[in-house]
Amino acid sequence: MHYFSFTTPENRNKTDHSVLRHLTSKIKSTGPISVAEYMREVLTNPVSGYYVNHDMLGPDGDFITSPEISQIFGELLGIWCVSEWMAAGRPKQFQLVEFGPGRGSLMSDILRVFSQLSAPLGGAEMSCHLVEVSPRLSKLQAQCLTGDQSQVSTNEDDPVYRRGTTTTGLPIYWYRRISDVPQGFSIFLAHEFFDALPIHIFQKTEKGWREVMVDVHPETEDKLRFVLLPSATLASSTLLQTDEKRRHVEVCPEGGVLIQQLACRIVEDGGAALIMDYGHDGVKTDTFRGFKAHKIHDVLAEPGTADLTADVDFSYLRRVAGDRVTCIGPISQRAFLKNMGIDTRLQVLLRHCQDPSNQAQLIQGYDILTNPEKMGERFQFFTLLNHRRLTTPETGEGLQKRKGPAPLPVAGFSELCLR
Repeated sequence: MHYFSFTTPENRNKTDHSVLRHLTSKIKSTGPISVAEYMREVLTNPVSGYYVNHDMLGPDGDFITSPEISQIFGELLGIWCVSEWMAAGRPKQFQLVEFGPGRGSLMSDILRVFSQLSAPLGGAEMSCHLVEVSPRLSKLQAQCLTGDQSQVSTNEDDPVYRRGTTTTGLPIYWYRRISDVPQGFSIFLAHEFFDALPIHIFQKTEKGWREVMVDVHPETEDKLRFVLLPSATLASSTLLQTDEKRRHVEVCPEGGVLIQQLACRIVEDGGAALIMDYGHDGVKTDTFRGFKAHKIHDVLAEPGTADLTADVDFSYLRRVAGDRVTCIGPISQRAFLKNMGIDTRLQVLLRHCQDPSNQAQLIQGYDILTNPEKMGERFQFFTLLNHRRLTTPETGEGLQKRKGPAPLPVAGFSELCLR
């Protein structure tokens, strides 16, 4: 999730110290807290959370995301969304839903593609739905996507707390949670969203699984440390698989709950979900880290001043989704973008671009997105689909029954990734 800061440097320093004071006071009162609770307090506390008080995106922030690197990224995702809508039989209703939309860059690029594909999309009742917990950031997104064509609801109980019309003419709505998004055929997008959700960390010991917690350092009151609880917790007793082979495991139950909600929506209404994030397929063990000014930062040092993140365990998401939906991936960002035609799109843009500096920027963006040493291999793509999406329908009755046309391949994914 990404949030925008309106905090001055002076107030930010006060906020940073208040986070540590709040955490040490809490721990002294109730004992060590889970890593999940630590992340939740540091990142999303409504008063002092990092996402509330910092502008972490862009060259002056703590990290840069793919939509900020190159317009091609969002354009290819726009094509993917249209492709899945067409493969579903071009349903009348078409809801595009994004979780944690950052500054609105990704949605802006996708909507530009939609406006250029008005002919194939003709007749569809299209709408945009953003799940965003920060009212401040929703204002920034509204400026990017609607100009001044949005209004904030005066009713606190209204699930739609902001609404408007995009610059391309589509209705757009803001919500705090997925359950508030209306039912209906939807394409769900989550770009660098799951990696910011709180995780529990567990360590295998001779006595079984034990949870890693955050405690106050015994020798320095204003310093935190990790400790291993001597006895099992509810989380260590319920969140781990009995056949787990790793000795150090990170589990994100909030991500699991969201996947279950997405699976239910896709089963009931059709559609698809595309999850794009740093992650692995159940093989990594220790990925919890902090980022500050584009550099790795100690996760327990100066809480509230750095972004906290953990790689997404896609094997866990697949297991939680169960057999209700079809899961494909994860595959690398490099493979996905090349399957989507990023090389061809780059050449088209270069031919129409006369400015050498803009050409260099396009080439640099392409390199960052696809280079295996940069984002190409570390960033992963994973999709949830309705089972009907990949089945071949039968037509006719009795002896006349025959198979219909084969389903369209899932853009961006090779058949080798089907599980």
